[in-house]
Amino acid sequence: MSQTVVPSQYLQIALDLAGRVARGELPEGSRIYGRSVMASEYNVSPETVRRALRLLADMKVIDVKPQSGAVVLSADSARRYIANFQESADVRSLRRQLKDLLAEEEVLHSRVMDTISALMKSPFASAHQPFPNYEVPVPPSSPLLGRSIGELKFWQSTGATIVAIRRGQTVLLSPGPYAQLYAGDTIVLVGSPAAAEAAHNLIASKEVL
Repeated sequence: MSQTVVPSQYLQIALDLAGRVARGELPEGSRIYGRSVMASEYNVSPETVRRALRLLADMKVIDVKPQSGAVVLSADSARRYIANFQESADVRSLRRQLKDLLAEEEVLHSRVMDTISALMKSPFASAHQPFPNYEVPVPPSSPLLGRSIGELKFWQSTGATIVAIRRGQTVLLSPGPYAQLYAGDTIVLVGSPAAAEAAHNLIASKEVL
């Protein structure tokens, strides 16, 4: 499940103050009340308020002078800061989504491997009746070159499960849905004879799906 990325307290304070400046609640030239007052208002430490003001000063939203407090400089700078903050928030959100998706893929991969292991150990896959596996070569003429397993809906189309792809001297075990097919690959799959035949017909097809 995706999670919301919450900015640090000083970033939230800086964003709130920038919003006030942009809306005109804190006009250009007005003085912002002291750190102690703001610390009480936001229920944070004075140091957190200081970091927020320092950030806004770096962005030319306010001017902080020792012993004199902070003065609002520019509403335009405040609006630019808000826009930049939103873009950064969007990037953080996308990174979080990517992290969640990769975690989900890892869990799915683990479940697939556990399922394959269980199938191999089932009575159907005993030493006297081994679980059938088949090899399907990918010809150079296949229109599916460069297409991913997920894009082809391989399992849905054939009923066969790909357990490995042999590519030259390399073997890709339990390739995920983003694995692509290349000329010269050999697909190792498990399933019924009918599923193996369907997989062969899919790979050898002359038509682009």
